[in-house]
Amino acid sequence: MQSVGAPFGKSLFVLGGARSGKSRHAQAVAEAAADQAGARLVYVATAQAFDGEMEDRILRHRADRDARWQTVEAPIALAATLATKDGAEVVMLVDCLTLWVSNLLLADEAIAARTDDLVKAIAGLKGRVILVSNEVGQGIVPDNALARRFRDAAGLLHQRIAAQVDSVDMVMAGLAQRWKGARPE
Repeated sequence: MQSVGAPFGKSLFVLGGARSGKSRHAQAVAEAAADQAGARLVYVATAQAFDGEMEDRILRHRADRDARWQTVEAPIALAATLATKDGAEVVMLVDCLTLWVSNLLLADEAIAARTDDLVKAIAGLKGRVILVSNEVGQGIVPDNALARRFRDAAGLLHQRIAAQVDSVDMVMAGLAQRWKGARPE
């Protein structure tokens, strides 16, 4: 299992399946990094509550964070939000990129252009960033065009983000493994 205090450079991508523990892992890493550096914590939320079940999920996530966290909502303009909230003394946690892709699809946004913007924003950050996403490419091929478009967009986004960031962690069953970047001793 990956140590929470393990160095990750300036950027970390945390991937995992649904309910794998990826958000909990990312939050613990962000809090440890902020504590070590005396940094501010910014939670960048991409979720939109279109129904009661999603409202409950959002409330549970908020309850998991203490008063150290500033929450900013960025369902579409993620790159611009990162640039606005950036600072050398900041650790940002983006949760999650697959919800962001869903939002872009629903808004009929140019996903490739938004991905380019996000990759550029990550490269230009002064502070640290942790990005969370659901791994969606290990299942069966979806049976409808929209689901295939989502899976393909998420997979391409994941490749771009993984190539850009300093470190990548994969979380399964609450256990994190470092796939890219510095490993704990």
